[in-house]
Amino acid sequence: MSNKDAGSGGVQSVDRAVTILEIIARTGLAGITEIAGELGVHKSTASRIVSTLEARGLVEQDHHRGRYRLGLSILRLAGATTARLDIVQEARPITKMLAEATGETINVAVLSDGAALYLDQASSTSSVQSHNWVGQRIPLHATSNGKVLLSGLSEAGIRETLGAKLTRYTPHTVTSVAQLLTQIAEVAATGFSLVIDELEVGLTAVSAPVRNAHGDVIASISASGPSFRFTEDKVASAKDLLTSAAADISARLGWREH
Repeated sequence: MSNKDAGSGGVQSVDRAVTILEIIARTGLAGITEIAGELGVHKSTASRIVSTLEARGLVEQDHHRGRYRLGLSILRLAGATTARLDIVQEARPITKMLAEATGETINVAVLSDGAALYLDQASSTSSVQSHNWVGQRIPLHATSNGKVLLSGLSEAGIRETLGAKLTRYTPHTVTSVAQLLTQIAEVAATGFSLVIDELEVGLTAVSAPVRNAHGDVIASISASGPSFRFTEDKVASAKDLLTSAAADISARLGWREH
């Protein structure tokens, strides 16, 4: 069998596995015969895929009926998405108020695959519509959101997440890991991050951490806009508004400051 054929077979198996999960989700309980019929495959093929799903906890057998239902591992996977949806739901009314109060764009980001992933964005009605960052990933080391998200990790975790090389985006981008670690320690101590012209010349952003009930940094909320508008007074005002808003969102998610 060629590599191409093997790859095609692997994709087909994944597609069948997902279809099985959808069948069981729709019916509540499903037997091998029923599953094989819907897939259009032999019962031995359906049984083999179901056995793999069962080994991973994605389905489990009802031993009284001999049929299968969704397993508890589905809840773990769904929980990861639910947690992010909770952040957006709790943050959205606050981000809208922040956008009007600052006149700038407000973003909510989380750590995802070595980058900051934007979950939500709010813009002031008085400002020119900014670029929609929702769903996009940005580098951690060159952004205020990224540095806030990194502040929740250990030094070993930071090094592992960043990798060996820090890309330079502008003359102001920090590319020294040692210097970045110093900045992240300061972010952890002060509770906010200010980044000027590091990702893009002319762009300034201020961010603060959002925490869960255990006090872990699970998201970052930021105000960003043209650097010429972010005077020293505006940076100070944005910092105060953001740290207060982040604490409010964190409290909604169960965090209590001791």
